[in-house]
Amino acid sequence: MDPSLFIELTFPSVAFLLVVGFIGGLVSGFIGSGGAFVLTPGMMSLGVPGLVAVATNICHKFPKALVGAIKRHRYGQVDIKLGLYMASTAALGMWWGSGIQKSIKAAWGEAGSNLYVSAAFVVVLTIVGLFVLRDAIRIHRAGETHDEERIGNLARWVRSVEIPGTMVTFHVARTRVSFLFILPLGFATGLLASIIAVGGFVGVPGMMYVLGAPGLVASATELVIAFVMGLGGTINFAMSGFVDIRLAMLILLASLFGIQLGAIGTTYVRPYMIKVVMATIMLIVAASRAIVVPVYLSQLGHMAVSDATAGVLKVVSFAFMVAALAIGALIIIGAMVRGHRTAVAAA
Repeated sequence: MDPSLFIELTFPSVAFLLVVGFIGGLVSGFIGSGGAFVLTPGMMSLGVPGLVAVATNICHKFPKALVGAIKRHRYGQVDIKLGLYMASTAALGMWWGSGIQKSIKAAWGEAGSNLYVSAAFVVVLTIVGLFVLRDAIRIHRAGETHDEERIGNLARWVRSVEIPGTMVTFHVARTRVSFLFILPLGFATGLLASIIAVGGFVGVPGMMYVLGAPGLVASATELVIAFVMGLGGTINFAMSGFVDIRLAMLILLASLFGIQLGAIGTTYVRPYMIKVVMATIMLIVAASRAIVVPVYLSQLGHMAVSDATAGVLKVVSFAFMVAALAIGALIIIGAMVRGHRTAVAAA
């Protein structure tokens, strides 16, 4: 274990981690993702190396995901059968991807690892964020409810493909598809999770747009997958000494409160709001990571950036990270309050 990989904890850093953990849990319970697209960049903003941030976030994920899955299962939102099918290959993707992470760290050092994680965040968050935002706008204009979400053309085609001996019915997700479509999707979810600790960016949209599962069910079922991946990934990364258990416990402490509040919030909002929250935070965090890419390129000798400029870029990146946390929390809490008032008024 290399002590230089682990940051010194101060009162401000502990306070920030607790806030990040709570909002990460809030977002996780609300949209079904493990919240890593908030937590991993949040830790990196404090100076935690990218590989350690990914590994530590994976470590805190599996107990939190278990709590969220149990909570949302009580609301009838979790398709356990679908979750286990996805998790069977997601675990393999997690182990393979962790090997890639370690290889990059060994070849290019901390700067290379940070650049790899940040670039992956920028590309994935921008593409998925814009796609989800477009879909949220469509759903809002159509006035769809959770029970009325329109199934896309891709999902319709996947459902129409009948492969003898491979068809599986998922009652909660209200879909019947071949497991030959599910297994690669699960593997991709695990692979992305091991790269940036955010498998939900593949898993949740994949279940919605490829398998045709309702957004609410997809976001809840991803918590089952996150539990299985988190357990396996923690063992893998911990054996190599990349898990900072201090950070993991601080984040977990706060996120367990947030995830239950976020799960409750899903019962009060329309489906487009879950996607609005997801897209908004994704795009702001993508901007936060993009801002510091020149810093890592400079450290690798591929770009000239002065120390003063690097310092400014880090501060601006951190400000974007804080903005993402604040905006995400305000949107979720505001939607919950409005939804609760509407439910009370209709009662």
